[in-house]
Amino acid sequence: MLDTCCYAGEAYDQVTEMCIYLLNELSIPPHKAVAVYIQSPYSTFQFRGAVYSSCPSAVLSLLWPNSSQMHLTESASPPITAKIGLAIEDLATLPTLNVGHCRKIEEVAMNVGQNLFNFMQSSCSVQGTQLAVPRGLFEQWFKRFEERSKRDSEYLKHVLV
Repeated sequence: MLDTCCYAGEAYDQVTEMCIYLLNELSIPPHKAVAVYIQSPYSTFQFRGAVYSSCPSAVLSLLWPNSSQMHLTESASPPITAKIGLAIEDLATLPTLNVGHCRKIEEVAMNVGQNLFNFMQSSCSVQGTQLAVPRGLFEQWFKRFEERSKRDSEYLKHVLV
């Protein structure tokens, strides 16, 4: 178990990725894995990924769980600490969570949203405190987005970046 207090202190959530690898693929039985868990202060451990004989290395996204502050008296306040834990577990019992994939989906959603916002900004007007959106603007944007992605495969790659 690694206590991040020694390395990052209260800025543990700035540690966003972790690289883990097996030195020798044969160092772990084929049905076992080295599972990685993280724990924010006052939270439970959460699975973030694993390495195993057929996948001997990984870069794992460490999306830290939100800390639900416990009501502690000032004299009983423990130091802010987060942990990274490793465990040898049966490969078949591990969750199939892919945090890196979830983060990628989040980035794609943000880029698509930014694209829509930019399109709307060029076509909308402000009337007092209201934003006037022309009728059919969303449908126009979606049709344009869909057509462009069908005709230009590089366009979607730009959205994904």
